[in-house]
Parts: sequence; structure tokens; C-alpha cells
Amino acid sequence: MADATNQWKPNVTVAAIVEHNGGFLLVEEQTADGILYNQPAGHLEEGESLVEAVIRETLEESARHFTPTALVGIYQYRKPASPVTYLRFAFTGEVSDPEQRPLDAGILRALWMPAAEIRACRGRHRSPLLMQCIDDHIAGRRYPLQLLHNHP
Repeated sequence: MADATNQWKPNVTVAAIVEHNGGFLLVEEQTADGILYNQPAGHLEEGESLVEAVIRETLEESARHFTPTALVGIYQYRKPASPVTYLRFAFTGEVSDPEQRPLDAGILRALWMPAAEIRACRGRHRSPLLMQCIDDHIAGRRYPLQLLHNHP
């Protein structure tokens, strides 16, 4: 049995997949690889449930309150030439109008973009998960939130 202190662990992240009037909510962010697009997304913090994390991240990155309605999917991704693996839980739901509040550091703006435009600018995607989550949303993949259990 491996020593628990040396046990490999993925980075758990959440993402909001929101469609409205033919567009998807994205954020434009400054990254080490340049200015890229992503869904409002981020890391699960200690003590949070996955649902709490996606609500918080969406507010911090888009200034909009997110109400999750379903899980779109669970995705595992390892960026090429990187030791980091991400385990992403993507949720769909509704958002409020934006509030007047600063966005997270590195987030330049939130915007709505049609799927065809998003598909056409793959070189500016933070990861291939951006388009995969949108394609799964368009395909109607929805799993009930009751699938997730957060035991205190």
C-alpha cells in the first residue's frame, strides 16, 4: 500500500455551462498561455460542496448568481507536458443579471458567445473541456443534482 502522504491527487474543479438566447456564458482570462476563454470555473475549496463551489466561482468570475439545475458531466483532463490532472464537474443552470462587483484577479470580462463562434476559436480555449462541456450540454446530457452527496 502506498504512503498516504505521497498519494497522487487530481485538482477538483467545477464549471458553469449556461446557455441563454443562443449564447454561452464565457469568461476571458489572462493566463500563463495568454488571453484565453473558459466557462466560469475554478477549484473546489476546503469545506465546500461541489454545488457551493460552482455557485461561488460563477459569482466571482462573472458577477452573476448561478442556480445549478443539473450536472452535465464529470471530466478528467491532463494538460500535455504537465503533471497536473483536473477532475471537472460541469453544471448547467440559470444565471442572474450581472451585479456591480469586481471580477476575480485575471478575469478580464464575462461574455456571451454562440457555440459556432466558440468552436471557431479553439486556439483560444483554456482547455478542450470548454468545447466538450458545451457539446455535451447541446446533446442534452443532464444528470440530477441528487447524484451528488455531500456528507458533513
